[in-house]
Amino acid sequence: MYFLGIDLGSSSIKLSVLDAESGTTISSVSVPDFEMEIVAPQHGWAEQDPENWWQYVKNGIGLLKTKRNTDISKIAGIGIAYQMHGLVLTDENLNVIRPSIIWCDSRAAQIGNNIYNSIGAQKCQELILGSPGNFTASKLKWVKDNQPELFEKAKYMMLPGDYIAAKLTGVAQTSTSGLSEAALWNFQEGRLATEILDAMGISKEIIPEIVPNFGNQAQINPQVATELGLNPNVKITYRAGDQPNNALSLNVLKPGEIATTAGTSAVVYAVSQNAIYDANNRINTFLHVNNAPADKHNGVMLCINGSGILYQWLRKIMSADRPELISYETLNAEAAKAQPGSKGLRFYPFGNGVERIFNNKEATSGIQNLNFNIHSSPQLVRAACEGIVFAMNYGFDVMKSIGAGGDIVRAGKANLFLSPVFREIFANTTQTTVELYNTSGAEGAARGAAYGYGYYASLDQVFEKLECLERIEPNSALTAQYAEIYNEWKININIQE
Repeated sequence: MYFLGIDLGSSSIKLSVLDAESGTTISSVSVPDFEMEIVAPQHGWAEQDPENWWQYVKNGIGLLKTKRNTDISKIAGIGIAYQMHGLVLTDENLNVIRPSIIWCDSRAAQIGNNIYNSIGAQKCQELILGSPGNFTASKLKWVKDNQPELFEKAKYMMLPGDYIAAKLTGVAQTSTSGLSEAALWNFQEGRLATEILDAMGISKEIIPEIVPNFGNQAQINPQVATELGLNPNVKITYRAGDQPNNALSLNVLKPGEIATTAGTSAVVYAVSQNAIYDANNRINTFLHVNNAPADKHNGVMLCINGSGILYQWLRKIMSADRPELISYETLNAEAAKAQPGSKGLRFYPFGNGVERIFNNKEATSGIQNLNFNIHSSPQLVRAACEGIVFAMNYGFDVMKSIGAGGDIVRAGKANLFLSPVFREIFANTTQTTVELYNTSGAEGAARGAAYGYGYYASLDQVFEKLECLERIEPNSALTAQYAEIYNEWKININIQE
């Protein structure tokens, strides 16, 4: 029996098929061939067309069949992971009303702050363990205030993965953890946070059916099954935001366990049984995928907007005189030529909108201490890696201060964690042991689908064959060196007021 995992990112969409009997991934594809465009109609805005996501998902399923020779008729369940905090508005026929306002769009940050202040800081934090900030609820309010003619047409508010599930099944739904990602979950009472909607003047009728992360959520639409070549009995059996799903894929499910990733954004995500939050809203708490009323599991998360997107920017800049873009492997090799500290060059990776670790304020992005005589591409690339890790560590320190730290961090061997230099900087700056696993978000979504379907009796069974590929231990000499470099870097952060 097969299970399909779909990982809807902001750069690409990855699909993996899991053979549940063997517990192994038998085929994977990534679409499209290029990095998906993020449209910025104004400064601080970021949008994508959900209809493009759906077309790419269909293309990916077709590639699994034609290029990977996968018998997709054996797929019994589908799991969907998706970029968090995005807003998709559709009419009653699931037609998209406007482009999705995605996770890194900062236009609604002030709206969220206003709602937070109107409700009261303590009450709001106790209610949703934070602030509406720049999350989905605030983006919905922005559309209501600024595009009322479009808001009036909206029947459903969904997150990006909810939209893909709706296109597959014809049924509009969202999940409990998805609502927490949208700043619309009442942690005290375990229900939709109607208090936030009321403060925004929005009816709860715009929220579709609420389903748990795992289970028989909806069956595929027969016409879609025929079009794609899927079994007409296929069901959606799992959905989650990309970071809770990344934690799932790494078997980070118990209190005290920590996951990290550095793709388009950089994230550290720790599991806790406690309803903890940062009083300054620099990090965020969401329902974890395995949360249950009688067995609480929350995910405490820091996010840095400008990580992989910074690496992508460097790749383009350094490829300016070439017919094709240089590879990321080339960038990694350049970084390895420089020594820790990059000869004094410092990079501040805050060029992708407001940053949560600064309470949704912008910070100056760029390079400090550049010397044209001593700095070249190795120092530039290494300084970028150091800056990304230092920004992550800034947030990790906040997590530790509220009891969400740890000594071991798990990561997939992908994206920036493919770089030995990046791994070295991370382990020694955070002073944690990094465990690398050969897994992915799409594989995690497929495993989640198998569990949600009922193929596995427990989550422990799901990950019986997950193996650690490599462990990177901190080095005492390097930890001391990076502590000095990090403290100097931290002093010179320039947060905009």
